[in-house]
Amino acid sequence: MRRRDLLAAAAGVATLPRFAIAQADGRPAITVAVQNISTSNTLEMLREQSNVGTRIFRNYVEPLVDTDWVGDMSLRPGLATAWRRVDDQVVEFDLREGVRFHDGAAFTAEDVAFSFGPERMWGGGAREVPTPVVQAARRAFPGFERIEALGPHRVRVVSKVPDVVLEGRMVRTIAVIAPRGAFEQAPSWMDWARRPIGTGPYRIAEYRPDQALVLDAFDDHWQGRPPLRRLRFAEIPEVASRVNMLFSGEAEFASDIPPDQIAGIERDRRFEVVGGPINNTRYLVFNKSHPVLADPLVRRAMSHSVDREAIVAALWGGRTSVPRGLQWEFYGEMYLRDIEVPRFDPAEARRLLREAGYRGQPIPYRCLDNYYTNQTATAQIMVEGWRAVGLNVQLQMVENWGQIQGGEPETRGVHDWSAAAVVNDPSIQMSGTWGRAGAPWVRNQWRNEEFGALAAELETSVDRPRRILVWRRMLEIIEREDPGYVVLHRNANFTAKRRDIAWRPAQSFVMDFRGTNWGA
Repeated sequence: MRRRDLLAAAAGVATLPRFAIAQADGRPAITVAVQNISTSNTLEMLREQSNVGTRIFRNYVEPLVDTDWVGDMSLRPGLATAWRRVDDQVVEFDLREGVRFHDGAAFTAEDVAFSFGPERMWGGGAREVPTPVVQAARRAFPGFERIEALGPHRVRVVSKVPDVVLEGRMVRTIAVIAPRGAFEQAPSWMDWARRPIGTGPYRIAEYRPDQALVLDAFDDHWQGRPPLRRLRFAEIPEVASRVNMLFSGEAEFASDIPPDQIAGIERDRRFEVVGGPINNTRYLVFNKSHPVLADPLVRRAMSHSVDREAIVAALWGGRTSVPRGLQWEFYGEMYLRDIEVPRFDPAEARRLLREAGYRGQPIPYRCLDNYYTNQTATAQIMVEGWRAVGLNVQLQMVENWGQIQGGEPETRGVHDWSAAAVVNDPSIQMSGTWGRAGAPWVRNQWRNEEFGALAAELETSVDRPRRILVWRRMLEIIEREDPGYVVLHRNANFTAKRRDIAWRPAQSFVMDFRGTNWGA
């Protein structure tokens, strides 16, 4: 173990509660060993836009619209019991009555309107809002105009432009509701972000960045008493250390298990590994500001040099698959079944490099050490494949996301990323991430004017046949003509757990410990 891991273990694991029965409370307390709790060292989802943030959020904060995470990913009532379309730009929501925040305050339409207001989300109010928060809000709600309180338990959401997925935007992690009173009492936005208050089944009892997050049962939750007395996430970066915690009884769950570890874990009949492919795709993203990668021919050559099927077979044991581009089957009529990712073709890659006049100039590849499952091994396989066709890609291992994005734009080459889909329409994921408000565009990492215009059209058009044509053209541009990324494989999420615990994994990184997902 690294020194950082040993320190985290000494500070957090020594006091981790076992699957214990308290004298005053018959519910269990459990520990989940995770590789990372928060990339931003905050717990406010407006700031923590990550896979690891997705894992924890649903246990302590809630949006208006819920998701059937362990089922078909359909929209379900959450803090809103019902919603209805008024027109292409307006949706009204009926709010659940009798809901309370963790501080005892009643949940009302005023809190909903405040949560989507300038003080928390957009900036321009009396309190300074961090720039990444404002950017995330603009990506998630590109046409947002206002929320009107129509009464204590009814709100109207108004978009400046037509939006066919306006209801779906309300399931995003960014759309969770905060109590106005508690937020305004916090000394600053970041003070709030380190210990937010929500309406979820568990409340934040303690958070030690890079070590542990402790959630205690909130017995006044609108669904009734949660099944656990205490829920603890312990940050243990090394896979072996997480598995050892499981075997020793210090944890009941261990996250992010590589497929090659599954058989060894399940040889002990006390444990099982659950999960599989999820609605998340791993990909490698390009930085067009780098002088070598400014040439689309070089980027196309890099894509043709990646043997995706070999990666899936060698590192995932065939437990996941190569998708048809950056899209998911649950898109329904928007899913383009004839789309393919660029084929593995080293000869074509060499031809493209000759046409580009490439002469071995270095291309930096900044990589985290297994933030994603099998990330480092995947990077090493790709670097070897690129070397085989004459590409000089230099792997640079870094420690955090700040180092991934650090330095001048022209010094950054490629890096790993992932894309998640929580609503069955591509506009939320693709337009929000890669359109003009998306991080690659804002950072001058990847821009394409035709794509930007199409992304805006996809978000606002209500003409379904036209939307399908627009979506097809967007994929042609960003995956083949002017590549913004290289799709690698559909992500898979595996969790090791005690076999005697009845709990189901989600089609996402979400770990749901509500009563509906615990027990027989």
